[in-house]
Amino acid sequence: MSFLRIENVAKHFGSLIAVDGVSMSVEKGECRAVIGPNGAGKTTFFNLITGMLDLTSGRVLLEDQDLAGIKPAERVRMGMARTFQITEIFPDLTVRENIRIPVEIAAGLHLAPRVPTARRAELRARIDQLMEEGGLTRIAGRYAGELSHGDQRACEIMMALALNPRLLLLDEPTAGMGDDETHAIARLIRRIHRDQALTIVLIEHDMRVVFNLADKITVLAEGRPLAEGTPAEITANEKVQAAYLGGAA
Repeated sequence: MSFLRIENVAKHFGSLIAVDGVSMSVEKGECRAVIGPNGAGKTTFFNLITGMLDLTSGRVLLEDQDLAGIKPAERVRMGMARTFQITEIFPDLTVRENIRIPVEIAAGLHLAPRVPTARRAELRARIDQLMEEGGLTRIAGRYAGELSHGDQRACEIMMALALNPRLLLLDEPTAGMGDDETHAIARLIRRIHRDQALTIVLIEHDMRVVFNLADKITVLAEGRPLAEGTPAEITANEKVQAAYLGGAA
Protein backbone atom coordinates (compact mmCIF):
# COMPACT_ATOMS: atom_id res chain seq x y z
CA MET A 1 0.00 0.00 0.00
CA SER A 2 1.50 3.31 -1.10
CA PHE A 3 1.12 6.26 1.25
CA LEU A 4 -0.16 8.51 -1.56
CA ARG A 5 -1.60 6.97 -4.72
CA ILE A 6 -2.71 8.96 -7.75
CA GLU A 7 -4.65 6.89 -10.28
CA ASN A 8 -5.05 8.15 -13.84
CA VAL A 9 -6.18 11.66 -12.82
CA ALA A 10 -7.35 14.19 -15.37
CA LYS A 11 -8.59 17.77 -15.30
CA HIS A 12 -10.40 19.40 -18.21
CA PHE A 13 -11.39 23.06 -18.41
CA GLY A 14 -13.87 22.85 -21.24
CA SER A 15 -11.84 21.88 -24.30
CA LEU A 16 -8.55 22.56 -22.51
CA ILE A 17 -6.97 19.43 -21.07
CA ALA A 18 -4.65 20.60 -18.26
CA VAL A 19 -3.86 17.18 -16.75
CA ASP A 20 -4.40 13.96 -18.64
CA GLY A 21 -3.94 10.44 -17.29
CA VAL A 22 -1.32 11.05 -14.58
CA SER A 23 -0.59 8.26 -12.09
CA MET A 24 1.92 8.33 -9.25
CA SER A 25 2.61 6.28 -6.12
CA VAL A 26 4.57 7.85 -3.27
CA GLU A 27 5.84 5.76 -0.38
CA LYS A 28 5.76 6.90 3.24
CA GLY A 29 8.83 8.98 4.05
CA GLU A 30 9.72 9.54 0.39
CA CYS A 31 10.71 12.87 -1.13
CA ARG A 32 9.19 13.01 -4.61
CA ALA A 33 9.85 15.79 -7.12
CA VAL A 34 7.45 16.72 -9.92
CA ILE A 35 9.17 18.53 -12.78
CA GLY A 36 8.34 19.66 -16.28
CA PRO A 37 8.33 22.69 -18.58
CA ASN A 38 6.12 25.69 -17.90
CA GLY A 39 2.53 24.79 -18.71
CA ALA A 40 3.08 21.10 -18.00
CA GLY A 41 0.17 21.03 -15.51
CA LYS A 42 2.22 20.71 -12.34
CA THR A 43 0.35 23.20 -10.14
CA THR A 44 -3.00 21.96 -11.46
CA PHE A 45 -1.85 18.46 -10.48
CA PHE A 46 -1.12 19.73 -6.95
CA ASN A 47 -4.53 21.38 -6.81
CA LEU A 48 -6.15 18.04 -7.64
CA ILE A 49 -4.24 16.31 -4.85
CA THR A 50 -5.21 18.95 -2.28
CA GLY A 51 -8.84 19.20 -3.41
CA MET A 52 -8.62 22.83 -4.56
CA LEU A 53 -9.84 21.57 -7.94
CA ASP A 54 -12.29 18.75 -8.60
CA LEU A 55 -11.13 15.81 -10.66
CA THR A 56 -12.55 15.30 -14.13
CA SER A 57 -11.61 11.64 -13.76
CA GLY A 58 -9.32 9.39 -11.76
CA ARG A 59 -8.71 8.95 -8.04
CA VAL A 60 -6.50 10.36 -5.28
CA LEU A 61 -5.94 8.07 -2.29
CA LEU A 62 -4.16 8.78 0.98
CA GLU A 63 -3.28 5.55 2.80
CA ASP A 64 -5.89 3.78 0.65
CA GLN A 65 -8.64 6.26 1.53
CA ASP A 66 -10.28 7.71 -1.56
CA LEU A 67 -10.37 11.50 -1.16
CA ALA A 68 -13.28 12.06 -3.55
CA GLY A 69 -15.64 14.69 -2.12
CA ILE A 70 -13.29 15.60 0.75
CA LYS A 71 -12.77 19.37 0.89
CA PRO A 72 -9.33 21.00 1.25
CA ALA A 73 -9.83 21.92 4.92
CA GLU A 74 -10.69 18.34 5.78
CA ARG A 75 -7.63 17.10 3.89
CA VAL A 76 -5.55 19.37 6.09
CA ARG A 77 -7.12 17.74 9.15
CA MET A 78 -6.22 14.37 7.63
CA GLY A 79 -2.57 15.40 7.55
CA MET A 80 -2.06 17.17 4.21
CA ALA A 81 -0.41 20.61 4.09
CA ARG A 82 1.00 22.67 1.23
CA THR A 83 2.78 25.84 0.27
CA PHE A 84 2.05 27.88 -2.84
CA GLN A 85 3.96 29.11 -5.87
CA ILE A 86 3.31 32.67 -4.68
CA THR A 87 4.25 32.83 -0.99
CA GLU A 88 1.15 32.86 1.26
CA ILE A 89 1.86 34.57 4.59
CA PHE A 90 0.25 37.30 6.70
CA PRO A 91 2.46 40.29 5.80
CA ASP A 92 1.06 42.61 8.50
CA LEU A 93 1.74 40.13 11.31
CA THR A 94 5.08 39.30 12.88
CA VAL A 95 6.86 36.06 12.10
CA ARG A 96 5.90 34.71 15.52
CA GLU A 97 2.22 35.59 14.96
CA ASN A 98 2.33 33.89 11.54
CA ILE A 99 3.56 30.70 13.19
CA ARG A 100 1.15 31.00 16.12
CA ILE A 101 -1.96 30.88 13.93
CA PRO A 102 -1.41 27.38 12.43
CA VAL A 103 -0.11 26.10 15.78
CA GLU A 104 -3.42 27.09 17.39
CA ILE A 105 -5.37 25.62 14.48
CA ALA A 106 -3.52 22.32 14.81
CA ALA A 107 -4.28 22.32 18.54
CA GLY A 108 -7.98 23.03 17.90
CA LEU A 109 -7.75 26.26 19.90
CA HIS A 110 -8.03 28.93 17.22
CA LEU A 111 -11.68 29.61 18.15
CA ALA A 112 -11.33 29.08 21.89
CA PRO A 113 -12.30 32.20 23.92
CA ARG A 114 -9.89 31.23 26.72
CA VAL A 115 -6.85 28.97 26.78
CA PRO A 116 -5.64 27.44 30.09
CA THR A 117 -2.27 28.67 31.32
CA ALA A 118 -0.61 25.26 30.97
CA ARG A 119 -1.91 24.92 27.42
CA ARG A 120 -0.57 28.38 26.54
CA ALA A 121 2.87 27.26 27.71
CA GLU A 122 2.68 24.22 25.43
CA LEU A 123 1.74 26.41 22.48
CA ARG A 124 4.60 28.83 23.18
CA ALA A 125 7.03 25.92 23.30
CA ARG A 126 5.76 24.58 19.98
CA ILE A 127 6.03 28.03 18.35
CA ASP A 128 9.58 28.43 19.68
CA GLN A 129 10.51 24.99 18.37
CA LEU A 130 9.20 25.71 14.86
CA MET A 131 10.92 29.07 14.68
CA GLU A 132 14.20 27.52 15.79
CA GLU A 133 13.90 24.69 13.24
CA GLY A 134 13.14 27.18 10.48
CA GLY A 135 15.95 29.58 11.39
CA LEU A 136 13.38 32.26 12.21
CA THR A 137 14.13 33.01 15.86
CA ARG A 138 16.38 35.96 15.00
CA ILE A 139 13.51 37.66 13.11
CA ALA A 140 10.60 36.57 15.34
CA GLY A 141 9.42 40.13 15.99
CA ARG A 142 9.68 41.44 12.45
CA TYR A 143 6.64 41.88 10.22
CA ALA A 144 6.55 39.07 7.64
CA GLY A 145 5.99 41.53 4.80
CA GLU A 146 9.37 43.13 5.52
CA LEU A 147 11.37 39.91 5.17
CA SER A 148 13.54 38.80 2.29
CA HIS A 149 11.96 36.38 -0.15
CA GLY A 150 13.93 33.48 1.31
CA ASP A 151 12.87 34.25 4.89
CA GLN A 152 9.25 34.62 3.79
CA ARG A 153 9.42 31.21 2.14
CA ALA A 154 10.98 29.66 5.24
CA CYS A 155 8.16 31.20 7.31
CA GLU A 156 5.54 29.73 4.96
CA ILE A 157 7.13 26.28 5.10
CA MET A 158 7.16 26.35 8.90
CA MET A 159 3.53 27.53 8.94
CA ALA A 160 2.66 24.43 6.91
CA LEU A 161 4.74 22.26 9.23
CA ALA A 162 2.90 23.75 12.24
CA LEU A 163 -0.22 21.92 11.05
CA ASN A 164 1.49 18.60 11.90
CA PRO A 165 1.20 17.16 8.38
CA ARG A 166 1.96 13.63 7.33
CA LEU A 167 2.19 14.80 3.71
CA LEU A 168 3.82 18.12 2.81
CA LEU A 169 3.41 19.53 -0.71
CA LEU A 170 5.77 22.34 -1.74
CA ASP A 171 5.03 24.30 -4.92
CA GLU A 172 8.29 25.74 -6.29
CA PRO A 173 9.86 26.47 -2.88
CA THR A 174 12.98 28.13 -4.34
CA ALA A 175 11.35 30.11 -7.17
CA GLY A 176 12.81 33.59 -7.66
CA MET A 177 15.73 33.07 -5.28
CA GLY A 178 19.44 33.66 -5.63
CA ASP A 179 21.96 30.94 -4.91
CA ASP A 180 22.34 31.63 -1.18
CA GLU A 181 18.59 31.65 -0.50
CA THR A 182 18.11 28.57 -2.70
CA HIS A 183 20.74 26.66 -0.74
CA ALA A 184 19.19 27.75 2.58
CA ILE A 185 15.69 26.57 1.61
CA ALA A 186 17.04 23.31 0.17
CA ARG A 187 18.87 22.67 3.44
CA LEU A 188 15.68 23.40 5.39
CA ILE A 189 13.67 20.94 3.28
CA ARG A 190 16.38 18.29 3.59
CA ARG A 191 16.48 18.75 7.38
CA ILE A 192 12.68 18.47 7.68
CA HIS A 193 12.66 15.36 5.53
CA ARG A 194 15.53 13.74 7.43
CA ASP A 195 14.59 14.63 10.99
CA GLN A 196 10.86 14.01 10.75
CA ALA A 197 10.78 11.25 8.11
CA LEU A 198 8.05 13.35 6.50
CA THR A 199 6.58 12.44 3.13
CA ILE A 200 7.25 15.37 0.78
CA VAL A 201 6.13 16.06 -2.78
CA LEU A 202 7.62 19.14 -4.37
CA ILE A 203 7.38 20.99 -7.66
CA GLU A 204 10.70 22.55 -8.53
CA HIS A 205 12.46 24.06 -11.56
CA ASP A 206 15.96 24.21 -10.14
CA MET A 207 17.49 20.88 -11.11
CA ARG A 208 20.26 21.26 -8.54
CA VAL A 209 17.59 21.22 -5.83
CA VAL A 210 15.66 18.37 -7.44
CA PHE A 211 18.63 16.05 -7.89
CA ASN A 212 19.92 16.72 -4.37
CA LEU A 213 16.60 16.26 -2.56
CA ALA A 214 14.42 13.82 -4.47
CA ASP A 215 14.33 10.06 -4.00
CA LYS A 216 12.29 9.77 -7.20
CA ILE A 217 11.18 12.20 -9.89
CA THR A 218 7.97 12.36 -11.94
CA VAL A 219 8.18 14.32 -15.19
CA LEU A 220 5.12 15.92 -16.78
CA ALA A 221 4.85 17.43 -20.26
CA GLU A 222 1.71 19.04 -21.66
CA GLY A 223 -0.30 17.61 -18.78
CA ARG A 224 0.78 14.03 -19.43
CA PRO A 225 3.28 11.75 -17.70
CA LEU A 226 6.57 11.64 -19.58
CA ALA A 227 8.87 9.67 -17.28
CA GLU A 228 9.44 8.54 -13.71
CA GLY A 229 12.52 7.29 -11.92
CA THR A 230 15.48 8.04 -9.71
CA PRO A 231 17.54 11.17 -10.37
CA ALA A 232 20.13 9.06 -12.23
CA GLU A 233 17.44 7.44 -14.38
CA ILE A 234 15.83 10.79 -15.22
CA THR A 235 19.18 12.35 -16.09
CA ALA A 236 19.84 9.51 -18.56
CA ASN A 237 16.33 9.51 -20.07
CA GLU A 238 16.50 10.72 -23.68
CA LYS A 239 12.85 11.76 -23.77
CA VAL A 240 13.33 13.96 -20.71
CA GLN A 241 16.53 15.44 -22.16
CA ALA A 242 14.74 16.34 -25.38
CA ALA A 243 11.61 17.74 -23.74
CA TYR A 244 13.04 19.46 -20.69
CA LEU A 245 16.57 18.99 -19.42
CA GLY A 246 18.23 19.68 -22.75
CA GLY A 247 16.29 22.93 -23.15
CA ALA A 248 17.22 24.03 -19.65
CA ALA A 249 20.96 23.48 -20.13
